[in-house]
Amino acid sequence: MSNDQNESKIAVLIPCYNEEITIGKVIEDFRQELPTAEIYVFDNNSSDRSAEIAREKQAIVIKETRQGKGYVIASMFKKIDADLYIMVDGDDTYPAESVHELIQPILDDEADMAVGSRLSKYKKKAFKPLNLFGNRLIVTLVNWIFDSRLTDIMSGYRAFNRDFVKNIPLISKGFEVETQLVIQSLHYQYRIVEIDIELRKRPPGSESKLNTFSDGFKVILTILNIAKAYRPLFFFGMSGLLIFLLGLGLGAIPIIEFIETGLISHFPTAILATGLVLVSTILFAVGFILDTINFRIKEIIQIMRKQT
Repeated sequence: MSNDQNESKIAVLIPCYNEEITIGKVIEDFRQELPTAEIYVFDNNSSDRSAEIAREKQAIVIKETRQGKGYVIASMFKKIDADLYIMVDGDDTYPAESVHELIQPILDDEADMAVGSRLSKYKKKAFKPLNLFGNRLIVTLVNWIFDSRLTDIMSGYRAFNRDFVKNIPLISKGFEVETQLVIQSLHYQYRIVEIDIELRKRPPGSESKLNTFSDGFKVILTILNIAKAYRPLFFFGMSGLLIFLLGLGLGAIPIIEFIETGLISHFPTAILATGLVLVSTILFAVGFILDTINFRIKEIIQIMRKQT
């Protein structure tokens, strides 16, 4: 273990919901890799022996009664005080031996958040085909909207410094919280580093809590809501552009008719086209105003961060 690790107070944070098959091994693996770290298991109303097993393994168990991973992570960030934080799912799919590579950019002050990227290296059957497609679709969408070059935004294996944990705002309730962490990091200009890890498939008897369709829909909805809030010029600009093009297409009908005949018989179409163009202009204006306000708020937050 490096001197930096010995000098830093390290907390391993494990969100847990019905992981009695794997939680003990996850605790043991991380205690072997980081013997001086405090290991916290946040039990989210498990109905099995997860909490009992975690206590038997000398982990600190904290109960979070609000159901949802977003609530769990918000509680972790609020209640635990450390210099360096590692968050890992309790399903034994993430390799504990990769933790040293994951935390090194934090210790070297090269990143505020390090993400264990799963999509370049993973064991056979670690991903269901539909889940893999959904992950790549969401990454592509986030990279397009937020002008980034990330490879995995939904990983449950991450490391953070204290500044990030104590200042990042969290409002998501469920699994979409991991997407929110990345998007808010991009918005508030925190430094993100990705470390390739090899994702393992779940052990026999262990089942994923993810619902491919409902959770995927929630993630996409979260991206759109955050884009509206943090990239308003992009969001309202794209909406305005689509409506403008629709209005332009409809408006071409009476214009062509007038050029050819000198008359306009498609009055409803002309009125609708005019209305759509006006709406698109309003959307562009709203996006511009909100983007200006966001810029000023970001400046204020950066000043506050420097002062603290």
